[in-house]
Amino acid sequence: MKHLLKVTDLSIDEIGEVFRLAAAYKRNRAVTPKTLEGQSWGMIFYKNSTRTRVSFEVGLHELGAHPLVLSSSNTQLSRGESVADTARVLSRYVHGLVIRCYDHSILEEFASAGNIPIINALSDFTHPCQILADLFSMAEKWTEGDDFLAALAGRKVAFLGDTNCNMANSWLLAGAHLGVNVALGGPESLAPGTEVRSVLAAMGKSVDGHYFTDPHIAAQNADVVYTDVWVSMGAEAEQEARLQSLAPYQVNASVMADAKPDAHFMHCLPAHLGEEVSADVYEGAQSIVFDQAENRLHVQKAILSLLAGK
Repeated sequence: MKHLLKVTDLSIDEIGEVFRLAAAYKRNRAVTPKTLEGQSWGMIFYKNSTRTRVSFEVGLHELGAHPLVLSSSNTQLSRGESVADTARVLSRYVHGLVIRCYDHSILEEFASAGNIPIINALSDFTHPCQILADLFSMAEKWTEGDDFLAALAGRKVAFLGDTNCNMANSWLLAGAHLGVNVALGGPESLAPGTEVRSVLAAMGKSVDGHYFTDPHIAAQNADVVYTDVWVSMGAEAEQEARLQSLAPYQVNASVMADAKPDAHFMHCLPAHLGEEVSADVYEGAQSIVFDQAENRLHVQKAILSLLAGK
């Protein structure tokens, strides 16, 4: 049994297989193999969701499974039942769980206590399904075949904004795992945190040479310029301070000019135009944000198939 709690839980070969499967599903969505026929998968949401919920629910349906959508508030979790007991009970009902939560330790406890695959659909630490869809979205722009990993080799991604968020962490882990050059640009007050530094250290890696306080240095010669919202769910109390400290890190025409002329702009959505990205960049020819959003469906179907052993 395998879980997907962070991108490094998949081997490089498994990531390559996810990309090949995703491409096949995308090419011929109408005849998706029913690889999860007869299965039921639970989806537990501690946080609101649009893309994650819809793409997983549709993907499970297209693979032949029955998606059972729950929230922490309408289960006994809201009345104090432990995560461990919930995991042990649900393991006897469903074939896997997709969980979107705040504290990453919730996912680890589900994985430890249960005996079914657990997929991280976002935690405060990392967002592996998003990062895999992002990497696939990049690779499909640069290859005519199915050698997606080769298409990523040597590429540079500049992530600007809150460099102590789940997407920044995901990029650091993915870059270290796959050999993608990741440059983070953000204020010292939101520098990469101790948790991701610890995971990188265990991989023999660090943030040295990958974190800059100057956004123009981070974006220099990038193949992709990436950003995320400045005020994530749960950080609303810090909104004014964040907007002020992150203002220099907006992705706009000036920043895009530092990247390669054919660089792509990416955003995991939802976007706040005029904050982390200017409207002209978001709506411009270099933006591939809706390709990213679509690819969540295809990549997650591939992840589900892989973790189900199909």
